[in-house]
Amino acid sequence: MNELAVIRAREAEEGRLFGRGLAFPVRLDGQGRVAWSVGATSVRESIRIILTTEPGERLNLPEFGARLRGFLFSPNTPATRRLVRDEIETALRRWEPRISLTSVSVDPDDIDERTAIATVRYSLVATRAANQLQLRVSLGG
Repeated sequence: MNELAVIRAREAEEGRLFGRGLAFPVRLDGQGRVAWSVGATSVRESIRIILTTEPGERLNLPEFGARLRGFLFSPNTPATRRLVRDEIETALRRWEPRISLTSVSVDPDDIDERTAIATVRYSLVATRAANQLQLRVSLGG
């Protein structure tokens, strides 16, 4: 089997396990067509979509998302970061069944006092492969 055939077979298997969707952010592939994400990449992009979507933004699914923008003017304190962590955990448990959360931590950003860094550690349910994603959360200061 040549290298391209191996890649396509792996993508087909990951697509079967985890699904396939439009790449996020939406972009074009090398042939000028809309790019798709497959497998673990699709899951990672889905997590980012969940956490950056505010409930009410999707007309047909008004409860979808996480309420992270609601913390925009909140102080960057341990109590606020705990609330952000709880919101992330709640949203991901509700909207992303392909993962099992290992941990969520929200820490102050060393560079910007108005930002917190959320680190989401998870494993893929179908393969138990461990993954991690970081997201900057804007706070008030």
